[in-house]
Amino acid sequence: MSRLSEQFLLVLTTLWIGAMWSIGYIVAPTLFSMLGDRMLAGNVAGRLFAIVGWIGIGASVYVLGFLLMRQGWRAFRSWIFWLVVVMLLTTLASQFGIQPLMAQMKADAWPREVMDTVMRGRFATWHGISSVLYLVQSALGLLLILGTRKLLGR
Repeated sequence: MSRLSEQFLLVLTTLWIGAMWSIGYIVAPTLFSMLGDRMLAGNVAGRLFAIVGWIGIGASVYVLGFLLMRQGWRAFRSWIFWLVVVMLLTTLASQFGIQPLMAQMKADAWPREVMDTVMRGRFATWHGISSVLYLVQSALGLLLILGTRKLLGR
């Protein structure tokens, strides 16, 4: 593989995991603590999580392609390959399953905040599931960063 594709792999994984950690553990909590309007904070955070999701989808497709091009069929025996597959699947589940479901609950609650309606418990459950998936992705991201260093011999 070319040195450029290896460097792009490092930049892309840094962007992906760095964005995930920054948005999830710094920006979103800051929004909720500083903005008086929880609905606005939730909408902004949701939009940022969607952006991180798209970055994750693109980055994971590149990483999987990189591994397949570099290792061929042996990539399927690589723990890094399966780690990225799990990260991609959890991202897809969140992006196209959980997030749209939560957005629909918010829309159905309008003009009130979803937490002020009978959907409160259901929304809280899905928010909790989403948070756990995000935490799993974040931990797997650490393994990906360490594994990428090993993969490239650094």
